[in-house]
Amino acid sequence: MIKPHRHLLAALCLALPLAACGEPKAPAAVDPVPTLAFGSCLRQWQDQPVWQSVSALQPEAFVFLGDNVYTDVGAYAAKPLPERIGEAYRELSQQPQFAAFVATARARGTALHATWDDHDYGANDGGADFPWRTQSKTHFLGFFGLERTASGTAEVPGIYHAGSVELAGLRVQLLLLDTRSFRSPLKKGPDSSSCPPTGTVANNDPEATILGEEQWAWLAKELAKPADLRLLASSIQVIPDQHCFEKWANFPAERSRLLQLIRDSDANGVVVLSGDRHLAEISQLPAEAVGYPLYEVTASGLNSAIGKLGLVLNREDNRYRVGAGNVTQDNFGTLQIVAGREGPAVALQIRDVAGKVRQQTIVELHRLRRADPHETR
Repeated sequence: MIKPHRHLLAALCLALPLAACGEPKAPAAVDPVPTLAFGSCLRQWQDQPVWQSVSALQPEAFVFLGDNVYTDVGAYAAKPLPERIGEAYRELSQQPQFAAFVATARARGTALHATWDDHDYGANDGGADFPWRTQSKTHFLGFFGLERTASGTAEVPGIYHAGSVELAGLRVQLLLLDTRSFRSPLKKGPDSSSCPPTGTVANNDPEATILGEEQWAWLAKELAKPADLRLLASSIQVIPDQHCFEKWANFPAERSRLLQLIRDSDANGVVVLSGDRHLAEISQLPAEAVGYPLYEVTASGLNSAIGKLGLVLNREDNRYRVGAGNVTQDNFGTLQIVAGREGPAVALQIRDVAGKVRQQTIVELHRLRRADPHETR
């Protein structure tokens, strides 16, 4: 027997005598908006009220964008490597708010995806020269259950991998980059005045890399696969190029290569998700870069945003920022599929701990496509 849709059942009940339908019931909950949530920079020893707001949105998936634990600061800095990495994950797993979020996610079928950044990798600003990178990989894969998903084996560096999720009938491809395992050393100027406060300057060595050749080849193959929307998860920012902290622009040739790959692969619908900065903002490159506007949502930190220090960093230059300033309170990001004038649209959002939208940009999905050169204009 085919069961009537629940909205149809409600309509039938209204047309019948009250006794036929039993006692009045509370209105049915409104179906949640198709949502994917994401965030970064989670201090495992601190309070984590953000998870209640994430769960309330009932997202189809949550993406951990790195610094998912801190293994090299505070009390952990005095502990030996690589044991302290596993200890950090154990502490997070036992944090009550996080444990409740994971339990709820499993019960609802919310997919959990992850990549790492420097502090969960094991060393501040760490790259390919970190001696414990394969041991760190083992802890990461075990915690997130990615042993059969991430690249290579436990003995081979690299955690880059792909995933997918369906949002409102759209095929959403998740491309989770590893910006740590193969990254060349950062280049420093003569002193911190070269680019305060870090002293980091552009590394123009033609051999310098962020992803490494094997990961580049993997990314090219993934971008060739069909998808309606592609979320490129990079732990560090891709679009902003003026601040002096970690970013793709510290390796100008690699940043240019990424943009050129997106263009050459005819990969439509790319949106970048990033973390790392302990602040949140939305950036946009003009269409000249990849053939259509490229957006990036930076969401950081889940419980470690810079807060009052943001009075300084809120004025940080970012020529590509959408909006007047950045969000410096604890936050997470959401991507929702909403109705546009000409079809589905993507709402890119930054939310505070209470779940309130603090910044939002809505772009119709058809605008995240390269113009067909054969199409009559």
